[in-house]
Amino acid sequence: MQRTDVAGVRKAVDANRGRRVRVRANKGRHKFSIAEGVICDSYPNIFTIRLNAKGNLEERLVSYSYIDVLTNDVQIVLCK
Repeated sequence: MQRTDVAGVRKAVDANRGRRVRVRANKGRHKFSIAEGVICDSYPNIFTIRLNAKGNLEERLVSYSYIDVLTNDVQIVLCK
């Protein structure tokens, strides 16, 4: 996904809404969470992803800001 500016990230998220992605989120102190999910909605400042966490049977709805993607706190990779 493009990571040049906030508008580029927002366009990339909008273009890939409904697609399956792998999310790697920084939790601090060298800890990361990795999960797969589907991009649900995009709003002016945030976007939501419905996650299927490995080992959990429940789905979770999480939100991230576009700034998190720009600063590499959240990394998104499209799944095939």
